Amino acid sequence: MVLEQLVEGGATIFSGMNLLVFVFAIVLGMLSGAIPGMNGTMTVVLLIPLTYSMDPVTGIMMLSVIYVGAVYAGSISAIMFKVPGAPEAIMTTLDGYKMNQQGRMGEAISTAVFSSAVGGIVGTIILILFSPTLAAWSMNLSDPEYFSVVVVGLALVSTIGVGNVTKAAMMMAMGLVIATIGLDPFTGQPRFTFGNRLLFNGIELIPVILGVFAISEVLKQIQTGGQMVTDEEVDSISTGSLLPPLHFFKRFRKILSFNSITGTLIGILPGAGATTGALFGYTFAQRIVPQDIRERFGTGVPEGVAGPETANNAAASGAFVPLFALGIPGSATTAVILAAFILHGITPGPSFIDANETLVYTVFAALLLANVAVLLANKPIVRVFTKVRHIPQELLLALIVMFCVVGGFATRNITFDLWIMLATGIIGYYLEQYDYPIAPLVIGLVLGPIAEPSLRRGLIKAQGELLTFVQRPISLMLLVIAVILFTVPLLQETAFGRKYLRFGGVDQ
Repeated sequence: MVLEQLVEGGATIFSGMNLLVFVFAIVLGMLSGAIPGMNGTMTVVLLIPLTYSMDPVTGIMMLSVIYVGAVYAGSISAIMFKVPGAPEAIMTTLDGYKMNQQGRMGEAISTAVFSSAVGGIVGTIILILFSPTLAAWSMNLSDPEYFSVVVVGLALVSTIGVGNVTKAAMMMAMGLVIATIGLDPFTGQPRFTFGNRLLFNGIELIPVILGVFAISEVLKQIQTGGQMVTDEEVDSISTGSLLPPLHFFKRFRKILSFNSITGTLIGILPGAGATTGALFGYTFAQRIVPQDIRERFGTGVPEGVAGPETANNAAASGAFVPLFALGIPGSATTAVILAAFILHGITPGPSFIDANETLVYTVFAALLLANVAVLLANKPIVRVFTKVRHIPQELLLALIVMFCVVGGFATRNITFDLWIMLATGIIGYYLEQYDYPIAPLVIGLVLGPIAEPSLRRGLIKAQGELLTFVQRPISLMLLVIAVILFTVPLLQETAFGRKYLRFGGVDQ
């Protein structure tokens, strides 16, 4: 029954103008994801008015495909320039750009394409088969569970900071503090704004990301005069095979299987989205690989690209579960897609899938085909971006700054965000000079706005009783896992831990 409906959904895509709309959507999604500051959410927002003149099935399908293409394509500029094209590609920069600097850009992009496609396809299959079940499961979760999930993500910072967990924890704390700037989400009172009304809406994520990753890297390139893209790697992409090597299945089998499932589950949590999936995916991958590879994360290992790219694409699919089954968006982009539903007079909810089978299974088929299209469209898209080898280094850096300025300004259309981007870029540059990791700062900034409301709502419901977070079995289990995940790397750094502690089946 499901297979038949899925085939009918695929037939809908290949009929009439729908196929042209699908191709337009996947190309536009990939371009918007690859251009720094232009993410899938922004593109979907801009195209919502266009869907008003379309059939609801065609319009919703187009927006969904744009989302899939943008989530993948953020990895292109992340690998080539250390500029995340979208927030979902934050973690990909850590190893992807290092691989580029080592003359392995082709391998990095192939890994990103392959992992994105597998994660997206597996996530979509889980979405198709288990949407009602997963939605019912998520209904049993409450604020204590949401908060505990975020605590697990924060605890994983010790993995990224192996070698200096103290600095990593300090950077994460800095991100959490920055996330509290603005109006209190419950009382509406300003916090840490120092009377500046421009800070009432808080510090926007996009300018900070562009600052600490892109602007800081531009400053570094100016100082060192390094080459960002090599001719050899560009040529290898242009003349290589269309699909990634099959041995990737063997090399990344643990990451693909684990992160596809966990990424989907994270995407199901309302408000989490693909960016959170990428954060978890990177640290989860670091935990399940052999010790010799784990210690080289952040220095340019393909596993560091496969982990977040598998998880963020799976999470993008998972975000549709609460949208379809509960009418609750699982991410910022699905929240915008929900607005498109409302525009067309459609109300997602418990009976939505049964009442709108044509629409639902057309979207399901589109998500599957979009992830396959990522593999097919990747080569020509990357060829366009690799033309940068003909651009002089000085002009290239100027263009990157220009894209950052456009992306940083377009988020809220205020020049204040540009000053934030510049300030965080300078700060990020000096932090890296003193070996302070940037990733924990971003983790705190992303997870902070999710953690605080869940914590406070949970306390309000329990009348201020902290025990509510350990009285619920799932919440307690997650908190115990968080403690273990944070303390094990700390113990590994001690002489006792190196001598006696075993983790991942390998002697320390």
